Amino acid sequence: LPGFGDIHPLQPESTVQGALALMEQLSSWLIELTGMAGVALSPKAGAHGELCGMATIKAAHDAAGSTRSLVLVPDSAHGTNPATAALLGYKVKSVPAREDGTVSAEAVREALSEEVAGIMLTNPNTCGLFEREIVEIAQAVHDAGAYFYCDGANFNAIVGRARPGDLGIDAMHINLHKTFSTPHGGGGPGSGPVVFSEALMPYVPVPYLRRNGEALELVEHAAEADGAPLGRLTAFHGQMGMFVRALAYMLSHGSDGMRQASDDAVLNANYIRAQLRDLFSQPFGDQYCMHEVLFDDRFLKGSGVTTLDFAKALIDEGFHPMTIYFPLVVHGAMLI
Repeated sequence: LPGFGDIHPLQPESTVQGALALMEQLSSWLIELTGMAGVALSPKAGAHGELCGMATIKAAHDAAGSTRSLVLVPDSAHGTNPATAALLGYKVKSVPAREDGTVSAEAVREALSEEVAGIMLTNPNTCGLFEREIVEIAQAVHDAGAYFYCDGANFNAIVGRARPGDLGIDAMHINLHKTFSTPHGGGGPGSGPVVFSEALMPYVPVPYLRRNGEALELVEHAAEADGAPLGRLTAFHGQMGMFVRALAYMLSHGSDGMRQASDDAVLNANYIRAQLRDLFSQPFGDQYCMHEVLFDDRFLKGSGVTTLDFAKALIDEGFHPMTIYFPLVVHGAMLI
């Protein structure tokens, strides 16, 4: 794209005001859709966004003189969640899910202590289910002096229907490559901006945008920023190509269109669940799911066929197979 494809991140800011305006508009959309106070665009993938969000939480604790050492992670979480916490020097304490596949506020309260820095929870979770007690969980976490990190990998199930900021979230990464149409994996790089609550805004990483009169400028160094920012997590300013695609998606669909896309994703997943429930087995019973439906391998018991065999057979028949063996808490998982 002329004007975006030919610029360089080391150019003077006065020569790239259009690109900065695009970043500002994208930031405004992300803040509006999530109900959060601010955003860091620079993280370059979902796991990088996790690291950014949790490092910001750690910076907030450090600034307060806190030495909390534990992070709570549900047993159904993405593997990157405990890895992120461990990378930052935290010990991980697992919170078991209930028989229905969700986390109870009571289990979180029992796990909380003065040593807990925060919780990392995915909502909707990796079992394709909405965490119904999320507001109560957030209140318990905050009452204990901890922060709530939400893994936003499944945000596309609730866009326009629920805002994480209204649920009590302090930080959440957003996968532009999952939720807002940009390519993923072999199709292109990822992008994982992180949105923050007001409580964490003094600690967000650089670079970030601010207005200087009519012009936009990037705050590039922690020493130039207000508060006590985390610092820089990556070279330059994030995945500009992904920013262009994501904003184009948002402007093309509008808020109503994005809400409709989420509604359709949830409806489609439940249609698949209803069509397959008499053939496949569901680990947490036949309940409404969000944008993906989870089956296990009990229906294959005694056949000598494994989940891997089943997925390979789909490929043989010309179908793209479902995600298999994830989440790890479900034996022989098939996630559609």
